[in-house]
Amino acid sequence: MSDTLAWGARVHILDFIRIHLLSLPVLAKAAVVLAIIVGVPRLLRPLKIPAPVGLILAGLVIGPHGLEFIGQNHPIADFFGQVGKLLLMFSAGLEVDLALFKKAKNRSIGFGILTTFLPLLLGTGAAALYGYHAIAAVVIGSLLASHTLLGLSIVTRLGETRQEPITITVGATVISDTLSLIVFAVCISIFQTGFSVRALGIQLLEIAIAVPLIVFGVSRLGAWLLRRVEDDESAYFVIMLAMLVIAGTIAARINLPDIVGAFLAGLAVNAGAKPNPAKEKLEFFGASIFIPMFFIVTGFLISPVTFVDTIIGNFGFVLAIILALLIGKGLAAEIAGRLFGYTTGMRGLIWSLTLPQLAATLAATLVAYDTLNSAGQRMLDTKMLNVVLVLMFTTAILGPVLTEHFAIKVLPEVQPSEQGKQLA
Repeated sequence: MSDTLAWGARVHILDFIRIHLLSLPVLAKAAVVLAIIVGVPRLLRPLKIPAPVGLILAGLVIGPHGLEFIGQNHPIADFFGQVGKLLLMFSAGLEVDLALFKKAKNRSIGFGILTTFLPLLLGTGAAALYGYHAIAAVVIGSLLASHTLLGLSIVTRLGETRQEPITITVGATVISDTLSLIVFAVCISIFQTGFSVRALGIQLLEIAIAVPLIVFGVSRLGAWLLRRVEDDESAYFVIMLAMLVIAGTIAARINLPDIVGAFLAGLAVNAGAKPNPAKEKLEFFGASIFIPMFFIVTGFLISPVTFVDTIIGNFGFVLAIILALLIGKGLAAEIAGRLFGYTTGMRGLIWSLTLPQLAATLAATLVAYDTLNSAGQRMLDTKMLNVVLVLMFTTAILGPVLTEHFAIKVLPEVQPSEQGKQLA
């Protein structure tokens, strides 16, 4: 009896907190959200939990399945999250080191193809084994193909980013992110409109035209415009945003997801824009406000009960997806490393760098989750969304831990005279 009363008291207190939080003025809620953006990553840093994971957990706590701090309907937060998703992919394109990619282009392309299609094939097989139809299974496989270089900062700290294995891993990121998004985009189009050889041929032709048009055409036009306003910071800022909008519009016209256009726009600006304070400020605004809001809004989607039930009730599937990633990325690093003559430690290092699944994986998962076919069915269900969140949490911690292990073991032994050796 006393346990029942205690539980009832806790529920009453929780409801009391929810009601009063919900009644806070909009500006007060904004202040709390800003405090979360600033405070949560710092609080979790000693625990080695990456900022995106912490912000997603914070979104779970304050979201509709937690304290309901924002309420069931949150159009302003959703808008910020949508902008953040696009800026996240735009920033991914901006952060690609094209100079390093060109130095080891051939090896980067080879490793990029391996680290894209081996996890894609294994992930597709795992999804098909657990009952997903062909198109959804390929999409799930494509989610494992890309990666986020979360551990690169560890290598940077040791001052060894220009070693060839690191260079080809950075270059392979360009290939894996681009190829995985193209596969993803084709599957989205087929799911929405149905499969036909003619429609698939047209879609591939449109992609073959649109991707170079954005990466090379938009970049050259943007570079020409940016050179003429390089002394006007506001105009420079606006033109970069215009390039994002144009790329997104071109992508939308051929039924590509907006995140594909955003990523390609980032590559276009990366290729066409010189270092400028306006470029840094755009990245600053995205990283400070909009991208953190994207992670927080993602947390709104998580139901703790459903999340735990997904892990317990579908443990085999969760394990299969994680193993598909670990084995797929591991095989790619092993094959490429042996072909290029890298040591066992170096092969382990490039494997660890390609494990984390954060930015592109989450953005693509949410697009697939929101994509409906003509019958109103989602491409990916809530179960898969929760599995991806487990995958993110696992690899966001495992990847950097392994990178630290291999980097400390391998990089100090590399002689300075070997830097940049055998770049091809």
